[in-house]
Amino acid sequence: MILIGIDPGVSGAIAFLNDDLGLRHVFDMPVMALSGKKQQVNPAELGKLFRVWLCDVPVENTTAYVERVAAMPAQGVASSFNFGVSYGIVKGVLGALQIPMVLVSPAVWKRRAGLTGKPKDASRTLAQQLYPAAPLGRKKDVGRADSILIARFGSE
Repeated sequence: MILIGIDPGVSGAIAFLNDDLGLRHVFDMPVMALSGKKQQVNPAELGKLFRVWLCDVPVENTTAYVERVAAMPAQGVASSFNFGVSYGIVKGVLGALQIPMVLVSPAVWKRRAGLTGKPKDASRTLAQQLYPAAPLGRKKDVGRADSILIARFGSE
């Protein structure tokens, strides 16, 4: 069984865990440039990433746990729309590849991980403790850490 954790934003990531919770790999979300500095999730690269890392695993032996996201009050309309597009791309690629998917709210997975009320970087600290060899050394690796912890959510 492979557990996939997905933090779906353009600064998000994807983590693959074995059924013994060993980390197979963690990736930054593949993105493509739009106009100016805008980006969105790259569906072709995302699909390729899943096909490569799951080539030896039957689809019925995988489950993707995707952080369920919603618009945030402080975000502008365009920003919320772009985030929603990226979220839809992630769900669409998983659906096209027939990878079973479970949507989990941030409050639920963070509560189970003991991160409720803690600063954003606390997830990176926890993931580093659980997986010392994981590539989480940069401040911007919070998305990687979140994806690892979202995948772990699926094991409980």
